[in-house]
Amino acid sequence: MKRTYSAEELGIHLSSKKEEELFKWFLVCLLFGKPIQRQVAERAFVVLAAGRLLSPDAILRAGWDELVRLLDEAHYVRYDFSTATKLLHVCKELKERYGPLTSLLSRSKTPAELSANLQEFKFIGPVTARIFLREVDPVWYTSVASAKGESCRVTPNSLRSTMNGGLIEQGGTDLICKSAVRPRIPSKEPQT
Repeated sequence: MKRTYSAEELGIHLSSKKEEELFKWFLVCLLFGKPIQRQVAERAFVVLAAGRLLSPDAILRAGWDELVRLLDEAHYVRYDFSTATKLLHVCKELKERYGPLTSLLSRSKTPAELSANLQEFKFIGPVTARIFLREVDPVWYTSVASAKGESCRVTPNSLRSTMNGGLIEQGGTDLICKSAVRPRIPSKEPQT
């Protein structure tokens, strides 16, 4: 049976919109973005959190050797070197280009723009961007639309995506990622 995992299940409260909670989910997505068993990626997050590496500054201060040690402790050994490099590079680039993660979200006016901005980072591809958006989109962009007085339209595709459980599913011991982020296409009105 396939199972979807959410930020809430990992103790991450995205609805708070706090920088630390958003970064925790970002970190999880970077770990889940590799083709690795769900339990190993989850354990790596728990070990990094126990080491208080829950901000770009903390990860940069820890350095490559400490990240590799912690990833090895979590049995994330197949990708320990490359993931340590990725975490350091992404955190440095995030700080240089945007500052806090909330600035990246604020500057990205739509989920599609956020996905594109994320994929401009050297080590972030479409899978990591989709995993991140799966949980951030309803929290961040729905409230942005509400604050502007816009209504959110539920389409059969978005409802089906929600009901099907998003992006990360467990099939045996491996992760199966599927796209649940649908482009928001405005309805075409006949022009007169």
